[in-house]
Amino acid sequence: MAGTRDYYEVLGVPRDADEREIKRAFRALARELHPDVSEHPDAEERFREAAEAYEVLSKPETRELYDRFGQDGLRTGGFRPTDFDFTNVADIFSALFGEDIFGAGAGRATRGRDILVETAIELTEAAEGLTRTVTFPVTTACATCESSGAEPGTDTETCEQCGGAGRLQSVSSTIFGQFVRTQACPRCGGSGRTIPHPCKTCRGSGRVREERTVDVEIPPGINDGQRIRLAGEGDAAAAGGRAGDLYVHVGVRPDERFVRDGNDVVSSVDLTMIQAALGATLTIPTLDGETELDLEAGTQPGAVVHRRGKGMPVLQGFGRGDHRIVVNVLVPRHLTDEQRAVLEEFERSAGDETYRTDEGFLSRLRAAFR
Repeated sequence: MAGTRDYYEVLGVPRDADEREIKRAFRALARELHPDVSEHPDAEERFREAAEAYEVLSKPETRELYDRFGQDGLRTGGFRPTDFDFTNVADIFSALFGEDIFGAGAGRATRGRDILVETAIELTEAAEGLTRTVTFPVTTACATCESSGAEPGTDTETCEQCGGAGRLQSVSSTIFGQFVRTQACPRCGGSGRTIPHPCKTCRGSGRVREERTVDVEIPPGINDGQRIRLAGEGDAAAAGGRAGDLYVHVGVRPDERFVRDGNDVVSSVDLTMIQAALGATLTIPTLDGETELDLEAGTQPGAVVHRRGKGMPVLQGFGRGDHRIVVNVLVPRHLTDEQRAVLEEFERSAGDETYRTDEGFLSRLRAAFR
């Protein structure tokens, strides 16, 4: 991450600032730190820091995580700042807001559109990490005309309407003075060039639609709903600009055997009343496959067995959470006369020492939730 400064301090907003205040603050910084106008020697680094702060504070989920746990919480939660190309700060602002605050000029290369695809994996796959292949439609540069839009052997021409400027200006006089209105040239679309002989393959757009297949590395410990960014794998841009990005939304399917709790997983095991009293060895499911679990004599309902370091991997970190196993003791519901007689005889022979416990039920319940 860019630095250790408080994100609210970076943007110059109070901690209770709403979405509009945060956006307004970043817009002001973006204009101030634009490389075409800024005299600050560290403008690029400051813009990177401001962009990262805006990415976090503009989204409720990352803002809540940051407010509670700071940058360490963001790292644990899998947040990674977008790796912007700082050769064109206007493109960065367009990526964050979907607009160009600096005004498009003739020949300005626009950024390609981002693409979102979805994929679903199992909880056990999320624990191990995997490579998933995704296929999606994408706009790419036309190979026939090399994205120029002109038929091979022909060339583009200067737009006659705007004279190659890409923009038209109109002046109007009011009681407050003269106002100059600037707009993109409707004939050339703001490029300053026209295409007399459009490419037959792409019909003059310079781009074509096709299917693309990429392999996505899904890291161990990923959470349901997180996104993976692949830079430059989105739609190609017009006028030779930077391609958009591909975002892969990862859904982790529920597993009926486990409940995920952060980096921990929780499961349950059923014991008969007799097994709980005498002790037992049972085969249980884990994230790594089946294993045997030894339960000692006198295991109580709600007891929690901790398997340290057998939970989910820490995303982009080290170690694993725990696997917590909650014991459920099955009490018989339907007894034969003979079984009832045996239990009644046992009850007559049992004393206080038989049921003596070193831990109360509430203590075991608190342990389960810990």
